[in-house]
Amino acid sequence: MAYRSLLRVPGAAFFPLGFLARLPYATSSLATLVLVQAASGSYAFAGLAAAAQGCANALGGPVSGALADRHGHRLVGTVTALANAAALTGLIAASHTGRASMIVASALAGLTQPPVGPLVRVHWSRLLHTRDRPDLLPTALSYEATVEEISFVAGPAIVGLLASLGPTAPTVAAIALLVLATLPFALSLTHEGAEHRQSSRPARTPLPRLPLVAMFLAMAAMGTIFGATQTAVTAYANDSGHPGSAGLLYALFGIGSAVAGAACAWLPARFTLRHRYMTFAATLLLGALTLVAGDNLHAVPTAMTIAGVTVAPYLISLYALTERLAPADRATVALTILCAGGPLGTATGQVVAGYLADRHGSTGALLVAPVAATAALLLAVAVFVTGSGALRPAVRVAVGSGTPESGGMGRAKGRTGDGDER
Repeated sequence: MAYRSLLRVPGAAFFPLGFLARLPYATSSLATLVLVQAASGSYAFAGLAAAAQGCANALGGPVSGALADRHGHRLVGTVTALANAAALTGLIAASHTGRASMIVASALAGLTQPPVGPLVRVHWSRLLHTRDRPDLLPTALSYEATVEEISFVAGPAIVGLLASLGPTAPTVAAIALLVLATLPFALSLTHEGAEHRQSSRPARTPLPRLPLVAMFLAMAAMGTIFGATQTAVTAYANDSGHPGSAGLLYALFGIGSAVAGAACAWLPARFTLRHRYMTFAATLLLGALTLVAGDNLHAVPTAMTIAGVTVAPYLISLYALTERLAPADRATVALTILCAGGPLGTATGQVVAGYLADRHGSTGALLVAPVAATAALLLAVAVFVTGSGALRPAVRVAVGSGTPESGGMGRAKGRTGDGDER
């Protein structure tokens, strides 16, 4: 069984610690909304602060990724965990001052967010190739997608429970998790010879710009769906007279995605990455349309669960393609560029859906999701039809050897002409 084999690779403690290390990211945005809204008395200003945090995170993520590739994951993970804890502490202090300081503190919290997802995905790739188990990489990526979805189910629930204790409690919990989980997790990561790579290679390997732009836009479309769905569910819960049910409804979205993500580990190898990307972009659109239909049929809980099933497979295909495209010495920055599209898209989805929700309720807000999913599908078609060469892993000289190596971070064997593994 694939997951059983995966458990034996890093050791059992790696898994719970890795899950807890993600929770600050899953809680920080909503925790900021709760804290700033309570301090300012304005939902609009709280949304602005959360957007500032998301945009700063999109800018800071690639910088952290580039530094991790150059100086090692352990150092960058440790520094960002401590810096983020300090920034969130500053946000609590700023909540007792003025609005300008809250915006600045929110942006700093986003800028210093530890890139746990990209770091751990690169760690898996390096670890599995070191242990001669590259065949487990799809399983590892499926596991990571599942854990992320579970964290985004647990995160809002934790914030909701802690908010009853006071508006600062969720942020205090995020700080505690950064120190007690994210920091130890970062210390468990290896440098993976960062210094050796610097001394043995005269120049940095260039990133594949156009393919990365395509992956960034694809992730931004997914983020837009997230932001629009969050806003629409909140509006639906308020309109139905049960505002407290918003978190539960969004949790159904995450549960559906987590189940589908876990199942992706058993997809057949002949179902190649390019075909998965196309297929899952199409199913993502079907899921978004299901949300609209569910709202019209007064079956939003069912629609949220069904639509969630289409999310993780699409995300896994994006991560896997980016992992394939990335040069070995630029893997982390490539994945952080991909991830940067998420918060930007989420902020966009929240703003547009919020505008429509004010005028047309949840029905108007939900229309943003299929529009974004249509854009994601059109991009996938364009990449599939015209960009097959762009999705091919670059052939280059392996670090520390004189032989060519293909396949991004992976050292996988037996690639076909279009760059897919068989």
